Amino acid sequence: MLLLAVLLIITAGCGKEERAQPAESTAQDGDVTLVIGAYSVVKDAFSEMLPQFQAYWKEQTGQKVVFQESYEASGTQARAIAGGFEADVAVLAMEGDLDKISDAGFITHDWKSQPNQGLITKSIVVLGTREGNPKGIKDWDDLTRKGVKVLYPNPKTSGGAQWDINAIYGAGLKRSEAETGTKDPAFAKQYLESIHKNVESLDKSGRASMAAFEYGVGDVIVTYENELLARIMNGVNYDIVVPKNTILIENPAAVVDKNVDKHGTRKVAEAFISYLQSEEAQRTFVKYGFRSVDEKIAEESKDKYVVPEGLFDIGYLGGWKEVRQNLYSKKGVWYQVLAGI
Repeated sequence: MLLLAVLLIITAGCGKEERAQPAESTAQDGDVTLVIGAYSVVKDAFSEMLPQFQAYWKEQTGQKVVFQESYEASGTQARAIAGGFEADVAVLAMEGDLDKISDAGFITHDWKSQPNQGLITKSIVVLGTREGNPKGIKDWDDLTRKGVKVLYPNPKTSGGAQWDINAIYGAGLKRSEAETGTKDPAFAKQYLESIHKNVESLDKSGRASMAAFEYGVGDVIVTYENELLARIMNGVNYDIVVPKNTILIENPAAVVDKNVDKHGTRKVAEAFISYLQSEEAQRTFVKYGFRSVDEKIAEESKDKYVVPEGLFDIGYLGGWKEVRQNLYSKKGVWYQVLAGI
C-alpha cells in the first residue's frame, strides 16, 4: 500500500495557489494506489473514466485500484510534480508542461514514443457567448469592440490560457499572411493587445474562468471547445462561435518514471496510460466534448464537430520551443502585452 503524505510543493514565490492537494488514500492491503496529477479540464471525464479503468484492472488482475486525484491548472500541476508532488501519472494541457517535469528529472522515458505521440485528446480554441449571442460575436475581431467584456485565464498558471493566447496570436499571423503574403509578428502582437484590453480578469485555470463566466462575468469566453460542449450537455445554455482561424489543441499524458519506480506502481500506471488510448476511453472523452485521437472514433464522431477553414497547429507558430521563447519568456510577446510595451 502506498502511503502518501500531504506534500507542500511549489517553488519559491509561486504562492498558495500552487499547492497540490490529492485526497487521502482509502487503499486497503492488496489494493494499489495510483496518484493522478491532472489539469482541471479533464475532471468531469475522469469521474466516469476512472471507475471504468478500476473495473478493467480488477478483471485483468484481481486487484483494486484506488485513485488519489489532484486537479489544478496545468502549469500549476506541472510545477507541483516537478517540485516533488508524487504523482504517478501526469495528464496535462500541453507538451510544454510535460517538458517541465522531464527537465526536472521525473519523466525519463520518451513519452512521445507512445501511440498518437503521447496525446490522449484534441480540441480547438473557440468563443463562448451567452444564449442567443446577444453581442453578435462572429470572430476574433468582435472581441476588440468597445464594450465587449472578454474572459480567458492566466497563461502563467493555465495551459488552457496558453492555447488561448496562441490561438489569438496565430490568428493575427494568419490575417497578416492573408493580407500581405507573409506572417507579421508585429501585427499579431497588436491583434493580441487589442483583444487583451477588453479582458475582465485572468483566472488561474480554464475551469476557474468557466466558473466565473457561469457566475455572470463577461460577455464572451475564450476557451476549449470541449469545455462548452460539456456544459451544454449538462443543460447550460451557451452559444459556441468557431473562429475562422484558430488552433488545434493537443493534450498529452505520461507516466512519471521517478515516482512510479519509488511507489512500485509502474505496471498499473502504464496500463492506465494505455487505457486512455482505448476505444472505450476515447468514446468517453468524446462524450465530454473532446475530439478523439483515435482515427476510428474520430470518424464516428466527426459530425459533432466543425473544422474551421483556417485551423492551424502549434507547428504554424514554430513549435512549442519557439512559442515558449517568443511568447512566454520574460521578454516575450505576452509579457510585453501585459506591460503595455
